Amino acid sequence: MLSQLSRLSVEADGRYASAAELQFLKDYFQSLNHRMSAYKKIQASEKEILSQVEAQMQSIDPNIFRRGSQDVTAKCRLDAAMVLRHSAAALLINDTERLRDRLLLWLQTILGPFHAKNSSSVTYDVMKKVIKQHLTTEEANLFVPILDINRSILGK
Repeated sequence: MLSQLSRLSVEADGRYASAAELQFLKDYFQSLNHRMSAYKKIQASEKEILSQVEAQMQSIDPNIFRRGSQDVTAKCRLDAAMVLRHSAAALLINDTERLRDRLLLWLQTILGPFHAKNSSSVTYDVMKKVIKQHLTTEEANLFVPILDINRSILGK
């Protein structure tokens, strides 16, 4: 929403915004209760969500957190927590552009040399399943597209 507001302030400079230009605000306020509820649930359940994601990932591939002989579980855990928190913030303010530009593209650059695309793909596929256990259908419908963006940028 912040990106959309910024764009609107430039595009409507010196004039009143049209009803069509303001529609994103109506849509946002109609979904605000679900956004706040999902945000609070993710915040309260973060450790459990991440623990479930990690356990399911290891059941899919016991070596998923290995890069050669190195165990990168702790680093992957920190990255997943950071992305989950930023994704929840993007959900709350309805601003995936900000998430993409300020975190995901930077993280993609950082993770690139470590060949982490496969584990990133698995992370966000598994996280979608886990998140659906913690959120209502309406809340998940708002959050899952953000996880899809994470997967498309960070995964393969």
